[in-house]
Amino acid sequence: MNPFKSFYTVFWYVILFFHVGLTFMIESAIGGVGHSAFQLVRYSLIFLLFAISFKRKKLALWIFSSMILGIEVGMDFPAFALETERFGKIFLRLVKSLVAPLIFATLIVGIAGHSNLKQVGRIGLKSILYFEIVTTVALFIGLLAINVSKAGVGVNVEAREQDKAKSIELLEQKKEHKDHFVEIFPENIAKSIAENQVLQVVVFSVIFAIGLGMVKHEKHKQTMLNFSESLAEVMFKFTDIVMYVAPLAVFGALASTVAKSGVDILYNLMKLVGTLYLALVIFVSCVLLPIALLARIPIKRFIQAVTEPLALAFATASSEAALPKALENMERFGVPKKIVAFVIPTGYSFNLDGTTLYLSLASVFVAQMCKIDLTIGQQITMCLIFMLTSKGVAGVRGASFVILAGTIAAMDIKGFDSERASVILAVDALMDMARTSVNVLGNCLASAVIARSEGELVFSDPQEGI
Repeated sequence: MNPFKSFYTVFWYVILFFHVGLTFMIESAIGGVGHSAFQLVRYSLIFLLFAISFKRKKLALWIFSSMILGIEVGMDFPAFALETERFGKIFLRLVKSLVAPLIFATLIVGIAGHSNLKQVGRIGLKSILYFEIVTTVALFIGLLAINVSKAGVGVNVEAREQDKAKSIELLEQKKEHKDHFVEIFPENIAKSIAENQVLQVVVFSVIFAIGLGMVKHEKHKQTMLNFSESLAEVMFKFTDIVMYVAPLAVFGALASTVAKSGVDILYNLMKLVGTLYLALVIFVSCVLLPIALLARIPIKRFIQAVTEPLALAFATASSEAALPKALENMERFGVPKKIVAFVIPTGYSFNLDGTTLYLSLASVFVAQMCKIDLTIGQQITMCLIFMLTSKGVAGVRGASFVILAGTIAAMDIKGFDSERASVILAVDALMDMARTSVNVLGNCLASAVIARSEGELVFSDPQEGI
């Protein structure tokens, strides 16, 4: 192992947190010559990071460098930064275009290629059981964290007009009541693909693969398998091409977010953001890490596999943006196609660890702002509602807020005003990045754990699995 590579990686993360933290803390406190000097130091560090990224030629490094540059441009050139949002939108469109065919092809090859229908059912049952246990733990960690920190007590920040307008717009889009169980099943696969209903695509692909596995005529079966295998290979190459746009998309997404949100209101709500980040760290270190150790997942190799998907998820705040790379990297990690192509997309609807933790935490935060002391029973009731309503939530920005505001309104508690939730939108981008990253991390780990339980986690180097 090259010690200089390890040094670069550690140095890189130190610079990242140094830059982000000091930018928010010092930017508004200094002016004149001090401001110019500090700005010069920051741009020098950014130049150094891009030089390291160019030398290492790692996508994760390019993404993190683009994140930092995006923060700078968003703060220093807000008018230009708002225009860069289109880079992120272009990237997300390209990603959405490849998700459905990629899932379809990999599931067909994984399931029909082995024709073990009992194993498919067993994997599905294990996955759902695992998802429900882990997300329940996440909900209660969120409740514990906000009850200890009491971040909403004494907060008297009024929602900004643009945030109120955005919350109304989001809620209007979701007024139609949907039966979440019925929505799992597709009525039209073309419609499911067009609306990016990942779980419906998974259900269709699984049934299609089972049907193909039951075909007796070997010629017909092999023709479709060969087509699916070729399609999967092409879509992975398609993913590689799209990933070249990722650093530019990350830069645009973060620059426009900083330009829109500003930093003024962050100081009043930073306790909420800090509570969420701390709760997510506790969840990862006290829940996901022990699970990985119990399942004998090689931690170092796993971190290397998830670094790029997590970087994409954090910067774009979209699970969809990270899905293709997560599928590709976890298959390379050692998880078979039939497991990774089933577990990760299904987890995008049933295993939203970061989102469920956020929902329980944010709902109590709003109650504290409204000066309402929720009983333990009321808090648990909210958690049960979140466990149901969060299933099938879209992997894009704003979806979690809709679930939050809708559940608060449904609680019918005097003084519990769902409009106060609009305040959270001022810092929602910061929280969305963290919870989305944990969603992706949890689903990648779930695929490895399920593969280990099936005895099919296979590494190219036998020593890697020890």
